[in-house]
Amino acid sequence: MINYNPKDWSTFIFHIHKSDTFRKLWPLMLAVAIFSGLVAFAELNFFQLSKSSYVTNIGMMHSLLGFVLSMLLVFRTNTAYDRWWEGRKLLGSLTNVSRNLALKIKALKLTEEDVRFFEYGIPKYAFALKEHLRERMYFGKNSLLIEVEEGKHVPNQIAGSLINRLYELLEKGAISQEQFIVLSGDFNQFTDICGACERIKNTPIPYSYSAFIKKFIFIYVITLPFGWVFSLGYFVVPIVPFILYVLASLELIAEEIENPFGEDANDLPVDQICTNIEKHVEEILG
Repeated sequence: MINYNPKDWSTFIFHIHKSDTFRKLWPLMLAVAIFSGLVAFAELNFFQLSKSSYVTNIGMMHSLLGFVLSMLLVFRTNTAYDRWWEGRKLLGSLTNVSRNLALKIKALKLTEEDVRFFEYGIPKYAFALKEHLRERMYFGKNSLLIEVEEGKHVPNQIAGSLINRLYELLEKGAISQEQFIVLSGDFNQFTDICGACERIKNTPIPYSYSAFIKKFIFIYVITLPFGWVFSLGYFVVPIVPFILYVLASLELIAEEIENPFGEDANDLPVDQICTNIEKHVEEILG
C-alpha cells in the first residue's frame, strides 16, 4: 500500500508513480493516437464526409453511450472498493481478536510454556492467513511449536493446534469451563475471518460483466475519431487517447483493488498489519 500525503497536490499531478495506470496504458494510447491521426488524415484530405449531415451526426451516438458507460464504470469501481474496504475491516477484526486473546491469556496466569505457545501461535495465524490468501506456503520462525503439513490448509492447521491446546488446558483444570467458552469464541472468530477473506479472494467480478466493460470501452474509444473528426479535425489525435486513459484507468484500478490481499501498490498493507499483530502480542505476553 502506498503511504502518501493527501494534501500534497503537486505529488499527484506531476509525479508518475510506478503504479500509475499511464505506465500500463501508454502503448495502447500511442496506438489509438496513430489510428486517430490516420482517420483524421483520410477524412480531411480524401473522403470529406463532413458535407453529409447524416455522417456528421455520428457523434450523437457517443454522447448517449458515454452516459451508459459512465454508469457502468461507477458501479464497477464502487463494487471493487466495497471489496477493498470489507477486506480492511476483516483485517482490523483479526487485529482486535488477536489483541483480546493475548490480554485474556495474560490474565489467566498460565505456565510459561503455555504462554509462549500462544505468544507464537496467535501471530503465526495472521502470517499464515496472509500467505494463504497469496497462495504461498508459510512455516514461519520456530515452526516446531506448531507443525504444519504442506499441501493442506495452513490457517486451519494452526487454528486446530490452538484449539487443541485450549482443550488440554481445560482437561488439566488450568482454565474453567466459563473461561474455555469465552476463549473458544475468540478462536472461532479466526476461522470466520479466514472464510470471509477467502470469499473476497475467490469470488471475482463475473467474467461476462468484466469482459463486456472492456469491449464496451474499446469499441467506444475506437469509434470516437469517426464521430469527432468532423468537428475537431486533427485534435482527435490527443483527445481520443486521453479519453481512453480516463476510462481504461478506472477499469484497471477496479481490477487492482477487487482482490485487496495481494502485493500491488494499492492493495491493503497486510504485511504491516501482521507485523503489528506480532509486535502487540509479544508486548502483552512477553
